[in-house]
Amino acid sequence: MGIRKWSLFEVAGIELEYMIARRDTLDVAAVCDQLMKHASGGDKVVDELDFGEIGWSNELVNHVLEFKTSRPAPMHALESYAGRFQQQVIAANHQLAAFNSMLLPGAMHPWMDPMKETILWPEAYNEIYEAYNRIFDCRGHGWANLQSMHINLPFRDDAEFGKLMAAIRYLMPIMPMLTASSPVADARLTGFADYRLHVYRSNAKRVPSVSGNVVPEPVFDIKGYENDVLKPIYKDIAPYDPEGILQYEWLNSRGAIARFDRSAIEIRILDVQECPAADIAVAALICDVLQLLVTETWKDLSYLKAFEGEKLQTIYNESVCTGSESCITDKEYLAGLGFTKKRATAKELWAYLYSTTGLRLPAAEYILDNGSLSQRITQKLGKDPSKEDLHAVWQTLGTCLDKGRQFI
Repeated sequence: MGIRKWSLFEVAGIELEYMIARRDTLDVAAVCDQLMKHASGGDKVVDELDFGEIGWSNELVNHVLEFKTSRPAPMHALESYAGRFQQQVIAANHQLAAFNSMLLPGAMHPWMDPMKETILWPEAYNEIYEAYNRIFDCRGHGWANLQSMHINLPFRDDAEFGKLMAAIRYLMPIMPMLTASSPVADARLTGFADYRLHVYRSNAKRVPSVSGNVVPEPVFDIKGYENDVLKPIYKDIAPYDPEGILQYEWLNSRGAIARFDRSAIEIRILDVQECPAADIAVAALICDVLQLLVTETWKDLSYLKAFEGEKLQTIYNESVCTGSESCITDKEYLAGLGFTKKRATAKELWAYLYSTTGLRLPAAEYILDNGSLSQRITQKLGKDPSKEDLHAVWQTLGTCLDKGRQFI
């Protein structure tokens, strides 16, 4: 029996990743395997746990825990999943207390040294992780120190795939303006609002086709995608992966990838926020704007599909660097979103898009009013933060996650 195929915007799959840290020092704590064993109530480490609508799972490294929708969430009820995720955050923190550990939000640990502290997940799928490590060396920020939100959006057929990919590709450049949460790495301000994405684009440089330019190529049909995107990746990785361990569609590391195994496109460039309420609000807003693009509210799909990739990449690069303080001056791009002025700040553009959706999302409004989490963290830290300053801010962020409130 094949997988059920949902139509556009019927459902969404959400994944939220959090780092595990020691409660006292906030250093990374590679105890996810112990947590999963403890939470299962058994005597063996498991890689997945199902708690009804939300499940837990491991990731590449042993200091990261992922929460995900066990089944696709109905789009009309997406906002209600903030509470469901929050319940699992609280449950995991309760279990982690046995290991003097806790969950921390934000897309990067502020002072982790991945060259020294990286421990790969040691159980199921370890051969995959070891293959990645052998080829790319996962002891780096782009592999071992990153936490994100993924949104999986379904398509039923070739036509829906093309529409959805066109919309995602067009909106992707401005997503980091809303979601950047990684201004700090190596115990210093990096100068990037979204340092996770800055290092993400070069983490597979040994085989450049794996990540491409992050913004996907203008390929809008399934056969073309398999031939023009996936097959070159498989060909290029083959000399390093003679056993074919990595020759699957999830090897593709673009900012949005086709997951034909689940008839969905997975958006991967969203930094995780300080609490599930913020993440789910962001997801709901992005999904609604994508739906407006798919239904040709402002421009027809041919306009979106034909938009020059280099221009999209330029806007994306600016978003990664300056986040919610970005300014877009490409009036042709703005026109594709129905924005009629010649320039727009990130705040102006996203406030306009939000008003167009008609949604009422207090957590999204908080971001629009106060800036991205990255901007708020940077303002709190000042110009030259000490280790004590970093510790204080991330201690507060940990409390925000556990209590389900946004960072001031």
